[in-house]
Amino acid sequence: MIHPSVIKKQRRVVLLLLALIILTAVVGMGMGYSSLSYSRIIPTLLGQGSFKEEFVLFSVRLPRIVITLLAGMALAVSGAILQSITRNDLADPGIIGINSGAGAAIAVFFLFFPIDVGNFVYAIPAIAFAGALLTAILIYVFSYKRTTGLQPVRLVLTGVGFSMALSGTMIVLISSAEREKVDFIARWLAGNVWGSDWPFILAILPWLIILIPFTLYRANKLNLLGLNEPVAVGVGVSLEKERFTLLLAAVALAAAAVSVTGGIAFVGLMAPHIAKALVGPRHQLFLPVAILAGGWLLMFADTIGRNLTDPDGIPAGIMTALIGAPYFMYLLMKKI
Repeated sequence: MIHPSVIKKQRRVVLLLLALIILTAVVGMGMGYSSLSYSRIIPTLLGQGSFKEEFVLFSVRLPRIVITLLAGMALAVSGAILQSITRNDLADPGIIGINSGAGAAIAVFFLFFPIDVGNFVYAIPAIAFAGALLTAILIYVFSYKRTTGLQPVRLVLTGVGFSMALSGTMIVLISSAEREKVDFIARWLAGNVWGSDWPFILAILPWLIILIPFTLYRANKLNLLGLNEPVAVGVGVSLEKERFTLLLAAVALAAAAVSVTGGIAFVGLMAPHIAKALVGPRHQLFLPVAILAGGWLLMFADTIGRNLTDPDGIPAGIMTALIGAPYFMYLLMKKI
């Protein structure tokens, strides 16, 4: 049973994160290459703005804010799942190569297959999922030993190797491609939020609507998977079945996110750790906090990055790496 004081603390943290999300969203609506007066945001949202104000808000700012919020949430849940099923605090879909697998699949599709503009937006999450799933299976196979089972440190090192290899493969693939396609893949690699339009939101939203509630429903199973294997088996958990099912959910969430935001790393690493530090390690408590923290982190990184330089700004992937890489090194040093 969860102590009432812990539940109250979780609610306070959730309210604080919701306030941060709203504040960051409001700041993001006003900041940018074409500024929008903060006094005009509410009238414009209510349909009382000028054509320019409505275009800037509804066609440029709001879709990007919503995309980064949803993608950050998906990456946070994916990271939390991976950390639990591997019992490795360093696991993250960007670090262990799942994002790179999704990116390689998108690059191959974009470069070598005819693209139907009408269906491209909705097909790209499925293509990213196929590439990410194949990569995840290969990483799992290379990290697993029959005598000792899954090796957490080996999984991270194998994933980093796959990530570097796949990134190199994408560079080779685009070396002789058309300039327009090269620019697209380069922006994807840098984590530049390219799917900043309403159809992209509709493309990834079904994945989140299904998989995030599913993960919350399986929170107790994740608690048990975080224990050692004999204990989990002793309480009746089917280890391989649960790991595989939850791995599919983690891969699908990460693929859906990076299919529209590009190669974003470290959000899935940081958000679960922040949540655990605030409300404890039980998944029923920290998963809702991690979801909000991940959404806020990516939205905040993108808001800051796109306003640092004109007109394109700094990609969100670079901003999250600047924050997350030192944190990853800190965690790695704690493990050694």
